[in-house]
Amino acid sequence: MKSKPQSKPVSSEGRFAYEGLDRVIHERARLSVLTSLITNPKGLAFGDLKQLCALTDGNLNRHLRVLEEGKLVEIVKGIDRNRPLTICRITATGRARFVEYLSTLEQVVQDAAKGTKEGSASGPARGLAISQA
Repeated sequence: MKSKPQSKPVSSEGRFAYEGLDRVIHERARLSVLTSLITNPKGLAFGDLKQLCALTDGNLNRHLRVLEEGKLVEIVKGIDRNRPLTICRITATGRARFVEYLSTLEQVVQDAAKGTKEGSASGPARGLAISQA
């Protein structure tokens, strides 16, 4: 009778899976929006946010909708001097998820830095040159 193969210890499973890289946040435009909002805790007007993130009205609107559905941002519509005004703010949930995301991203950077220090001259890639393509 064959015995079951033993699985690897839990700590080594998916070592580089980086589950904390939240797919809602891990997109260039949404990362840009959240970074802008976390540095402006009182919120930003839609137009200012659009300019800071270099997005079109429609593109920013779509990304804000995704972030709002994920409870990461809140959108407040009002009137200022008889003109419509839309203010976007990061929520407490959004702030917590963003900080968690950054923590995971820091781990990615640390792991990658370790890999570059530990020897580009060792292992199966020894002797290979980095492509300049």
